[in-house]
Amino acid sequence: MFADELKTFRRLGLRHVLLQLLNFASVIASGLMIWKGLGLVTNSESPIVVVLSGSMEPAFYRGDLLFLTNPANQRYQTGDITVYKIPGADIPIVHRVLETHDDKKKDKQLLLTKGDNNYVDDLELYQGLQWLERKHIVGKVRGFLPYIGYVTIAMNDFPQLKFALLGGLGLLALIQRE
Repeated sequence: MFADELKTFRRLGLRHVLLQLLNFASVIASGLMIWKGLGLVTNSESPIVVVLSGSMEPAFYRGDLLFLTNPANQRYQTGDITVYKIPGADIPIVHRVLETHDDKKKDKQLLLTKGDNNYVDDLELYQGLQWLERKHIVGKVRGFLPYIGYVTIAMNDFPQLKFALLGGLGLLALIQRE
């Protein structure tokens, strides 16, 4: 199986293989530039996230793709759906703002959140913090596409799928070139 691919690479020559690698690198670089550009426009380190749990059902389901913004001049209101990340935590959390408080001494807005499908607020998730601050907020949900994020979930749950998909795309590109 791999012998055929090696023969194909040898037949194509070093120049053609390098050209393919350069094309692949330019696609990856373009994707990263688009991602960073979206981050600058939305003022969010992660302008697109995938819902990984059922804590926000029925508003959002596992696999929904969320679009975020984080306008610096807007305050968060009770009922806003936010994505936040606690230092030391692996993944961001999508939950609704339950309460807001203004700390006038420090000129900060403090937030308490809760998942729609959870019975208690997120205080235990804050890892010792009493409130969320603006620096913990990744963004506010502005829109979503249902179930589109299942591709990401499948690739995280089954890493072999990621390699199979990348390998398949590479082979497809080689076949189309011939």
